[in-house]
Amino acid sequence: MSPIRPPADPSGNDTPAPGAEGVVALLTGRAPVPARAIPPGTAFPGGLPPHHGPAPTGRPATDHPTPGLRATGLRAPDLSAGLFGDRSLDSALPGDAFPGGLLDGDLLDAVATWSPVATPAGSFRLVPVRLERDLPLLTAWMNDPVVSAFWELAGPPATTAEHLRAQLEGDGRSVPCLGVLDATPMSYFEIYRADLDPLARHYPSRPHDTGIHLLIGGVTDRGRGIGTTLLRAVADLVLDHRPHCTRVIAEPDIRNTPSVSAFLGAGFRYATEVDLPGKRAALMIRDRALRHVL
Repeated sequence: MSPIRPPADPSGNDTPAPGAEGVVALLTGRAPVPARAIPPGTAFPGGLPPHHGPAPTGRPATDHPTPGLRATGLRAPDLSAGLFGDRSLDSALPGDAFPGGLLDGDLLDAVATWSPVATPAGSFRLVPVRLERDLPLLTAWMNDPVVSAFWELAGPPATTAEHLRAQLEGDGRSVPCLGVLDATPMSYFEIYRADLDPLARHYPSRPHDTGIHLLIGGVTDRGRGIGTTLLRAVADLVLDHRPHCTRVIAEPDIRNTPSVSAFLGAGFRYATEVDLPGKRAALMIRDRALRHVL
């Protein structure tokens, strides 16, 4: 599953286009590249990102993210540091950065506080990205040919950093997260407000519709159903922690059969096809009312 990069905005406010040493290197990431922050409420420039092509045969689903507007970089305890540092997962230091914050009115209901869930593949949780810790790993994933075919973020760390900072410095309507399975970061998710995203121009959105983008980082985790397992787990997390959300949304490329199949296996239904800038997408929906049926 992959990102959709927007075309240049005539106003000059372009949305940045994001772009291996392993877990140990996460602690020594390069300095992030500055990116212009857009004030809360500013319209997303340029619309949706371009098409990323079909997935190679036999590969797992890789979703096309449609990132939301940039965030404001609210400050709150970071509950994820213990996964990669000396602190326990539930500890927090004042002033740690958290995209979206832990405040009333949080656009995504404090993703950092969502508890781990048991899945057939192991214990899973979402951990909001910290650029200085996670950039080397995410850059390596973005340069994997299977991933770059969809996300179009291959290149130096600066490319990936710009993509991440567009969300981390925004108002919290898109939160980039590591997917951590049994204490090992092995996937990347973007949880975003689909009703506040340019995607809402292309389908009859409802308030609090929440979107998911996913990539599986490790080759050993691909092609054996883990994508389906994680999509179901994350959709359940959204519905459990976002009481006003009635639907979880996704928009994989219609030609990406593995991706569409993974969403179907995770309890999403195929709603329709939509023409987005650069691709024709399958609009996939997981309804709260049907979550225990599908």
